[in-house]
Amino acid sequence: MAREDTGDIRQDPERDACITATSMFVGITGTTDIGRGIDPESLQEVLRRAFTLVRTIVSTHGGSVERFIGDAAFAVFGVPEPHVDDALRAVHAALEIRAATEALNTERHHNRDLRLRVRIGINTGEVTVAGGASGDPVNVASRLEHAAPAGEIFIGGTTYHLVRDSVTASEADPLVVQGRPVPLRVHRLIGLAAPSPAA
Repeated sequence: MAREDTGDIRQDPERDACITATSMFVGITGTTDIGRGIDPESLQEVLRRAFTLVRTIVSTHGGSVERFIGDAAFAVFGVPEPHVDDALRAVHAALEIRAATEALNTERHHNRDLRLRVRIGINTGEVTVAGGASGDPVNVASRLEHAAPAGEIFIGGTTYHLVRDSVTASEADPLVVQGRPVPLRVHRLIGLAAPSPAA
């Protein structure tokens, strides 16, 4: 289903061309099955609400949605305003998006076999920001999203290193990327780590 571009990231032409940022792809799954059970207008409304949730949650955590691509959203944290905790912001947003999508299913009272679910890929690295975030870290985030099963959040090695003290995660199958001699380490995000007890 085609979606219009939401516009490029705001950019000061005097800024450096590259910046370290965290990229996140959110894919919506289940739309084909749901589309068989409801009329096209209702399906459009379901998707509109889902992507509105994505945009709102990403914005709440200091990120921005660059564009929608089919049934996926591409968001970036750290452009144009970098934060020291952009990777953790992306992780918080991803967990909230997953929970909000499940809440949307409950609200719709839909057949449990016909549910919207998300799969999310997150990766951190140096991106080119002229004309919109791009580069190898963005491509890897997209690959992580495609590799993740429905309902799962996959994060790349650099992202995991930055957030590992704040999350619970398990190692997933390595990601084979064409042109790289060694597969990339992937972690499956489970949730936030329990706070340490006060001393």
